[in-house]
Amino acid sequence: MNRFRRRIILAAVAVVIVTAIGAAALAVPRLPSRTTTVPTTHVTKGPLKLTVHAIGDLRAGRTVTLVAPPVGGMLRLVTLAQTGTSVKSESAVVEFDPADQQYTLEQEKMDLAEAEQNIVKIRADAAVQVAQDEVALLTARFDVRRGELDATANEFIGAMDAEKNKLSLEEARRRLAQLQEDVKSRTATNQASLAVALEKRNKALLSMQRAQQVIDSLVIRAPFDGVVSVKENRDASGGMIFYGMILPEYRAGDQIWPGRPVVDVIESGRMEVRAKIDESDRPNLVAGQNAVVEVDALPGEKFTAKVGQLSGLASRANFFESSSATRLFDVSLQFDKPDPRLKAGGSVRVTLDGKELQDALHIPRQAVFDKNGKNYVFVKTGEHFEPRDVKVEQRTESRVVISGLPQGTEIALVDPTARTTTTASPSAPTVPAGGGPR
Repeated sequence: MNRFRRRIILAAVAVVIVTAIGAAALAVPRLPSRTTTVPTTHVTKGPLKLTVHAIGDLRAGRTVTLVAPPVGGMLRLVTLAQTGTSVKSESAVVEFDPADQQYTLEQEKMDLAEAEQNIVKIRADAAVQVAQDEVALLTARFDVRRGELDATANEFIGAMDAEKNKLSLEEARRRLAQLQEDVKSRTATNQASLAVALEKRNKALLSMQRAQQVIDSLVIRAPFDGVVSVKENRDASGGMIFYGMILPEYRAGDQIWPGRPVVDVIESGRMEVRAKIDESDRPNLVAGQNAVVEVDALPGEKFTAKVGQLSGLASRANFFESSSATRLFDVSLQFDKPDPRLKAGGSVRVTLDGKELQDALHIPRQAVFDKNGKNYVFVKTGEHFEPRDVKVEQRTESRVVISGLPQGTEIALVDPTARTTTTASPSAPTVPAGGGPR
């Protein structure tokens, strides 16, 4: 009996020891393998489609800013279409109070009526003066003729009377000549007075027409079918604007200075895409090139478009990084068919069909690293990797066309110098450092 009990005790001790050893084995972490595997690929030769991918946004084909008309003083808004309102062509969008301009118009009408009455008076006075001058000329000619007749009898009368007749004839002739000069002078004066009156009437007429045009300009109409976007009232804060200040939109009753932008009319139904492409993709694009546009607001639908205007000037990818080597070009695309569901401001993804290269040497894009403006790859030589300079000819979203390496060369997909032995568990994969040395 004691022997059987001793065996039970020994078996229990053995189970405890085995359990302790197993727990200790589980508690001790397994050492990682010292060997790391660098993923590689080979230089491939064959056809490659230079497809360009870009991200952009929808913009209206035309946007017109409506400004307050130049009337020489402040204006008061009477009616104003709200932001988001759909308007038709030639429909009223903004209306200003025309009270001051109507007062000016009435004054100009009165000036015009006065000028016309003055013209009538001048012409009537001129007609009366012409009639009086004609009578005076007729009388003066009669006196000259009578003097000439009296002078023909001088040889039959005394010397004293003959001298009187000569003096009377000379006096009548001088009076006739003077009267003719006076008639010419009065005629010229009347014509000048009439010209001045006509000029005053023309000036009053032009002023009246100008006042009417100003009144008509106080109603601003939409140049085409579109959507209204009201501008911010920069005069609401009294001319003091601080960074981060939220300004209210214009509304009916506000006063506004001439020349201030009031609303934008965004054309509806005609949208275009504005996108930015990398400078390396710029040579692959030409005007009229086909493209496929996917709108994020309409998932699952694709729209066809064509490349329109290509920017000739590049900009930095990041405004705050003046030393950034990445440059971007602006490109616009026009849809083949307008769709009313397309709204300005929506984000889109663009796929542009580029040309296809034959027998091109290309590798994955992540296999190319750059440092100090030079491109290089890591070529496998035996058990080691050596950096080799390459020339990048073309780029796509996933592939790079290079020169400087023969077909079939084995290269690394990650930077071997950036891969270090990790002490993490085997289930956690090693994450390579991207981008190569900088």
